[in-house]
Amino acid sequence: MFVAVALSGALFTSCSDKKDTAVTTETTAAPEAAVEDEAAKQDTIKITLNANDKMQFDQTELNVYAGQTVELTLNHTGTMPKEAMGHNFTLLANGTDMAKFGEEAAKNKENDYLPTDMSSVLAHTDLIGGGESTTITFAAPEKGTYDFLCSFPGHYSIMKGKFNVK
Repeated sequence: MFVAVALSGALFTSCSDKKDTAVTTETTAAPEAAVEDEAAKQDTIKITLNANDKMQFDQTELNVYAGQTVELTLNHTGTMPKEAMGHNFTLLANGTDMAKFGEEAAKNKENDYLPTDMSSVLAHTDLIGGGESTTITFAAPEKGTYDFLCSFPGHYSIMKGKFNVK
C-alpha cells in the first residue's frame, strides 16, 4: 500500500510540472528565422545551380530578397557538348508563357536558343556544355515569384523552377 501511495504522489508531482515544458518549446523556430534574417541583410547573395546530362537542375526553388545583387553560377556537371545537351539559366518576367517562349527560343540557334525579342528575359547565362561553368550578376527583381528555365530546345518543360523574391 505504501508503494501505491508513493507512486501516486510521484505521478501527481510530475503532472504539475507542465508549465516548464511550454517554456522550452518556444525556441525551436528561432534558428531558421535567424538564418533568413542574415540572408536578408546580405547585399549580395551567391547561388550555385548545377545542371546535368539528364536535363535536370539540382534546385527547383531559389530564394532571394528584393534589392539584393544576385551572383548566380551555373555548372554543367555532365559530359555532353553544348550542341547536344547545352544548358543555361533564363529568368523570365512574370506573365511569360513558357511554352511560347520555348518555341521562340528553339528557333534561334545562332543566339544560343534565346528569342529575338528579349523583353520577357530578366536575366540569363551563356549556354554551356558538359564540364563548363558560367556566372552572371544581376539585381533581384521586385517581390514575387518568377519562373526560371533552360531555353535549349525541349528542355524548358523539364528544366524549370521558381525564383522567389521575398
